[in-house]
Amino acid sequence: MPRLCPLRRVQRIDDDGSAVVEFVVIIPVFLLVLLAVTQVTLALHVRATLASAAAEGARVAALSGSNSIAGERRVRAVLAGNVAADVIDTVRVRARTTAGLRTIDVEVRARIPLIGLLGPTALVVHGHALAEP
Repeated sequence: MPRLCPLRRVQRIDDDGSAVVEFVVIIPVFLLVLLAVTQVTLALHVRATLASAAAEGARVAALSGSNSIAGERRVRAVLAGNVAADVIDTVRVRARTTAGLRTIDVEVRARIPLIGLLGPTALVVHGHALAEP
């Protein structure tokens, strides 16, 4: 009759419950990575939305017969009802002359909505357009 090694039986008993321990060790790391990906995704979405709104406001302010107030209103209208609407600090519209050409610059300053306390909290985006004569 073959003899069973007692060491093999002990090893088998020690493996019981190891999946639960591994799960408890891995789940916090997994949640941290998931939270970081969510944070980066949210920050990139807010940045892209603000940049698009700033460019749209610059185009409106650059139209013939338009002014800076119309550009600012357009920025706020584009962002209305969006997650980025709640994070705006200031919207500034300025006319500049560069190389003899009149341009409109829209600057939007906002706060990045943070889930954690890591990362930058301020965001500045610009939109530019060539002013119509």
